Parts: sequence; C-alpha cells; structure tokens
Amino acid sequence: MMEKPIVLVTGANGFIGSHIVERMANEGYSVRGLVRKNSDLSLLEGINVNLVYGDVTDAVSLASAVDGVSIVIHNAGLASDWGPLELFMKINFEGTKNLALAAEKAGVKRFVLLSSVAIHGFGASGMIDENAPINTQGFHYSVSKWEAEKWLMSHFKSSTMEVTAIRPGNVFGPKDHTFIEKYLDIMVQGKGGYVNGGMSKTCPVYVGNLTKAIALAATHDQAVGEAFIITDGLDITWKQFTEKLAAALGIKNPSMSIPLSIGNIIAGMMESVYLFFNIKNAPLLTKYRMNNGGKDYYFSIDKAKRILGFVPETDLDSAISNTIAWYKGKHGIK
Repeated sequence: MMEKPIVLVTGANGFIGSHIVERMANEGYSVRGLVRKNSDLSLLEGINVNLVYGDVTDAVSLASAVDGVSIVIHNAGLASDWGPLELFMKINFEGTKNLALAAEKAGVKRFVLLSSVAIHGFGASGMIDENAPINTQGFHYSVSKWEAEKWLMSHFKSSTMEVTAIRPGNVFGPKDHTFIEKYLDIMVQGKGGYVNGGMSKTCPVYVGNLTKAIALAATHDQAVGEAFIITDGLDITWKQFTEKLAAALGIKNPSMSIPLSIGNIIAGMMESVYLFFNIKNAPLLTKYRMNNGGKDYYFSIDKAKRILGFVPETDLDSAISNTIAWYKGKHGIK
C-alpha cells in the first residue's frame, strides 16, 4: 500500500489553518500541522493531524517540520490591521523566507503561500484581477504580504520546488474568532454600523471555498509560478452582506453610518494616540478598517476558474447559514 503524501500546514491551529487541515485530510493526505508550543489546539479537536512544534521566525526549528513533506501550505502569519512594520516583516516576510528555504532544502515539491488581495489596495475602479497594479497603500500588513509573495516568486523561479500564491479576500466562516465573530458581536449588541452607508463593494470568501482553491493549487500543474485571487466571486456591498447576516441571526439591520472622510480623521487621531503611548492593542478604529469598509474592494476570480477549474462549492446563503449556526452554538443563542 502506497504511503499518503505528507502535507505540512503552518498555523494549523487557527481559523483558516484548521479548515485547511480538515480539507487536506479529507482529500486523503497525511497532514502535519506546524504549531507553536503552548498554542490553543481547540480548533483541531476531532481532526486527523500530526502536530509538530516550531516557529517560522526560528529557522532552526523548521528542519524537522518539513522533513519528508511533499507539499507545504504556508498559512501562518500576522493578520492584523495594527502593529509595527518590523513585526509584520519578521513574521510574514522573514518567516516565509525561513520556511521556504527549509522546504527547498528538504526536497519539498510544492509550496503554496497564502498572500492577500490587500496587496492590490482599497478603492480600485471596478472589479480587478491579478494583473491590477500592486498598491499596498503603506499598510503594514499589505506591505509584508507583498514582499513575501514577490520574494517567493522571484527566488524560486528556476528552483526544483514549485511555488504558487493564493490571494484570499475577506475570509469568513465557522471558527472565525477574528473577523466574523467580532462583527456579529457588535451587531447583536445593536452597535453595528456602516462606512458610507455600506454601499462599497466587498469581497467575502467562505472558508470552505478558500480551502477548495488551496487544495487545487497544491497539485495543479498550471498553478506553478502563478498567483490566484480567491473570493466567492460576488458583486456585493457591505450593506447587502451585513443584511444577510442580520436576517440569519434574526436581528435588526444596522442603521448607523459614518462618512469615510470623518472615519479616517477619527481613526488617524486614535492611531496617533496609541502610537504616542505605545499601546499594543489595536484602536477601535484604524485607517485600514475604515478603508476596507468604505472603499470598493472586490475582485475577479476568472483566472482561478480558467486555470484551476475553481468554482465556489458553497453559495453565500449556505455559507452564512453555516456561520450563524456555529456562532449561535458557541454563544448559546437559540
């Protein structure tokens, strides 16, 4: 009997990582999850995964993690709208370099990097694709993601290790304690609101659809050296997305709104105060958050459809239903 190919998933214990682990295990791979010591492993309960301990910022710790691995899916990273550039670069850029070089040395066949559509910036005119200009707009998260992707594609252009990049939109789904849970908490408390009336286009991607695209990119011959934008492929505003969440929760739609210009002024003031006093936690409002909500930010997935054969397998209504069911279960809401 042939041994199953080994896939290493970094950040395996997080929201997206735990879903990638589950997807790859269900597709017949032997999955190895890279986590840090003292990590919360609760999201991996009931999932078949072999854990290894290490840190992408510690190159020495990665040799054993990549040993015998066929595919690396590099999901670990700092995903935040707040923090010093040095920290983002250490984790998202240097961490990617450390892992990719260790993977190449170990003879890994395919390396899949989770990048972000944020590298294209907010406020582009119309639905854009992978050929759109890179425009990080100075946001630290976006800068670090682009530098990592750019280095990976350049460094391994003629390597025996194949590389590809996935640029997800705004990921949501069950177990999402970063974005969707906080967003729903605010809505339930009656404190929800919009930027510019919620009329800006957004780019949701259900986590199950994202992991499907990742699985395709991990093996498809034509994915080598390519980057793919992955969203649910919808033309939808923040208001439309939020109203679907409210309807599924059985609560009123948010009614408050703030103009983007005013929001950016307030966010800028908050950021200045936090920087002056060296406060580590993110302010209530940040410029990144305001621009995400107040400027068009939506993308074409035609390239992924054409090359990978990617089609979102879960529609928006089902995705929201699954997400709300998880949220209600976690918070004891009937």
